[in-house]
Amino acid sequence: LRPPIPVPQTLTSPLASSHSYRGLTLVLTFLSYTSYHLSRKPISIVKSQLHPNCSALGPNPHNDSNSSTWCSWAPFDGDNYKELFGALDNAFLVAYAIGMFISGIFGERLPLRYYLSGGMVLSGLFTSLFGLGYFWDIHVLWYFIIVQVCNGLVQTTGWPAVVACVGNWFGKGKRGLIMGIWNSHTSVGNILGSLIAGAWVSSDWGLSFVVPGIIIATVGVICFFFLVEYPEDVDCNPPLHHVMTTSEKDPEAVASNEGPLSLSGQSSVDHSNSPKEPAEEPEAISFLGALRIPGVVEFSLCLLFAKLVSYTFLYWLPLYIVNVAHFGAKEAGDLSTLFDVGGILGGIFAGLISDYTGGRATTCCVMLVAAAPMLFLYNHVGQNGIGTSIAMLIICGALVNGPYALITTAVSADLGTHESLKGNAKALSTVTAIIDGTGSVGAALGPLLAGLISPTGWNNVFYMLIAADVLACLLLARVVVKEARGWCGPMARQRGYVVT
Repeated sequence: LRPPIPVPQTLTSPLASSHSYRGLTLVLTFLSYTSYHLSRKPISIVKSQLHPNCSALGPNPHNDSNSSTWCSWAPFDGDNYKELFGALDNAFLVAYAIGMFISGIFGERLPLRYYLSGGMVLSGLFTSLFGLGYFWDIHVLWYFIIVQVCNGLVQTTGWPAVVACVGNWFGKGKRGLIMGIWNSHTSVGNILGSLIAGAWVSSDWGLSFVVPGIIIATVGVICFFFLVEYPEDVDCNPPLHHVMTTSEKDPEAVASNEGPLSLSGQSSVDHSNSPKEPAEEPEAISFLGALRIPGVVEFSLCLLFAKLVSYTFLYWLPLYIVNVAHFGAKEAGDLSTLFDVGGILGGIFAGLISDYTGGRATTCCVMLVAAAPMLFLYNHVGQNGIGTSIAMLIICGALVNGPYALITTAVSADLGTHESLKGNAKALSTVTAIIDGTGSVGAALGPLLAGLISPTGWNNVFYMLIAADVLACLLLARVVVKEARGWCGPMARQRGYVVT
């Protein structure tokens, strides 16, 4: 199923070859998911332009139009425009959540390079079609709904594929830090998406979608030609978890392994005369089998509420800034990028701390507990000045997106290569899809609830977000207790500790 990938003749050293291909994998998967988020962000920027304050633009040039909505884009020119925006968000996110549970199963059985590249090209198509509604003068709600549903389905190809590719190349040793830095693609994509969409939002908002659509399709083509799915495809040694056949192997070796470049990684390959065959022979894990992996259910439910908070900010923060701080559409979009700047810092910090302490769940809980009061403060004092707003947005972004980033990357990779799988490498994509798919249910609920609650006041929206943060923390309580007990035992300082 996987076409052979030519090995450059200049890379004669196996060590140099491993270094190069691991770096290439990180760069390409980083660019891939940056483009995914870049193509999701424009809708939040364009909302304020689809239903702006028309009175600020001067007298109504159309005598037959309502004086307060003459510049709005039908069908979003009515009093129910917030509900319609919520429906647009929900169409994408519900389709994404449903498709994610299926996507991981296909991702384990199809060539990841084909699967990822095809999804990116199709995502570029549907993102562009939304923007083309501006140039084609389309004012039918169902057109935008259908495009959002199709885009949500094809975008599910991204996350299981990129996490599986990275997990195939990297072991557990510094996975939290590596993936914390790598996962900044989410925030980088949001920032670039905001800036690109903001460049045309006030003039030709259709280009705010068409340009990101072209970008993600282009990156998809690049990945098709250059992405390497497995180390075995280019005669590189796989990480230790690809060749482990029993859970009784030295746990210190598992903890210290960092893939083919570590000292233990090379020696681990010698335990098998044919390292390629064990990685390719096992059947892909079933859905129920993945659910039985210890920790999958708890982290999945935690991510549901953590992602609810994150995606509510993703889709509604610019509009909140416009309504509360009374900035223009472009200025609000630019200011909202600071939340994602905080997300980058939070993801790296969460990965680093969880690597050092061995407590993935504990790190998430501490950040979630701290996020709740910070959300309350941002809503009440965050608009008192530009300096306060900048500081609060960065802090809230770090605390909200830190646990989200850690669960969707390092935790997913840890559980997808759990010792109970006995070396079966064909579980990573399915486990990742289950965790992120459950989280995507929350991602769908958050913007929908925000659209329904915001007419009653923004305070109520923030109370909902605070409650979600608290629930996310409580759902990890059992795993946190297990981690605490582990620290009290003889393996207290073992790096790479995963709850079993």
